[in-house]
Amino acid sequence: MLRFLSCVSLPTILLVATLALFTVKTGQPQLPRLPQGYGLSSRYPGDIGIENDPAVLFAENFERGTLEEIAKKWGNISNKDGKVMSFSNDVPSESSGKRSLQMTATLGENTGGHLYTRFRGVDVAFARFYVKFADDCGYIHHFVTIGGYNPPTPWPQGRAGERPCGDERVTVGIEPYGDYGRFPPPGIWNFYCYWHEMKISADGKYWGNGLRPSKPQLVPRGKWQCVEVMLKLNSEPNKPDGELALWLDGKLVAHFVKGAMRSQWTGMGFSLVDEGGEPFEGFRWRTSKDLKVNFFWLLLYVTEHAAHQNKVTNPNSITRVWFDDIVVATQYIGPIKPLR
Repeated sequence: MLRFLSCVSLPTILLVATLALFTVKTGQPQLPRLPQGYGLSSRYPGDIGIENDPAVLFAENFERGTLEEIAKKWGNISNKDGKVMSFSNDVPSESSGKRSLQMTATLGENTGGHLYTRFRGVDVAFARFYVKFADDCGYIHHFVTIGGYNPPTPWPQGRAGERPCGDERVTVGIEPYGDYGRFPPPGIWNFYCYWHEMKISADGKYWGNGLRPSKPQLVPRGKWQCVEVMLKLNSEPNKPDGELALWLDGKLVAHFVKGAMRSQWTGMGFSLVDEGGEPFEGFRWRTSKDLKVNFFWLLLYVTEHAAHQNKVTNPNSITRVWFDDIVVATQYIGPIKPLR
């Protein structure tokens, strides 16, 4: 042993000892570190010019064009009777623009709407958007989604309750979740995921597995929030090295990766845990490298079912949400860097 140690540098010994001590003290393995704060956005104060960066797959700030022109740019729109979407002068304080997109869902008339776009297929994508929920916003059924279809389609696919094949579909929604009324509306941030290794639900169907941070992250009402998601597909079909992460206002609040400690995993999903639990097996999001991340879906879907599931018998008929400053890229983006 002494002969071995004599061949190893002191910094290496100290590093190994530190990592071992960290694991003993916390009970948690050392996991890959992800950036926080400003990322790609640091090069583009006010996000000005960020759409031209080679890492950017798609960008939208709603500053130019009519709704019809914006819909053409995206590729697919749901705006029933032209009543769901409108422009607003309410924008994030960091934004250099003057317009945002307001979506209004009206029970009995519509279930909200969406904008959907495709981009070139990649193995890892980051999607950042700013969102604001009205002061009286209730519970929401489904929300913003990123993922991949093989082959790509010019519209979002449904297929709720069905487990995907490993070579044809993976979807990750970032959604407010009320947990059956446990949290005030709109709820807490929750990933809603479909992939081929998801767990089956109690009713025998495959509803999206909900994946949550260790500490519940309440969705604020009446203020803008910067939300960013990373979806990293596994590098090889047999490797569970895929990842999923969530940042709120530039702070990393969840990183789902092999070895991260989790609660019991059921058809409802699981939460990360700070103490105890068991190591996450990791994501094999796909069984074929032909499946890529290739779409972003700006979605507001509201139903009475979401309210009733959260023990609300008389929900508000109107749900208003604002979106702005969307960027999808192949590297971490971060919040908008102020102009001054």
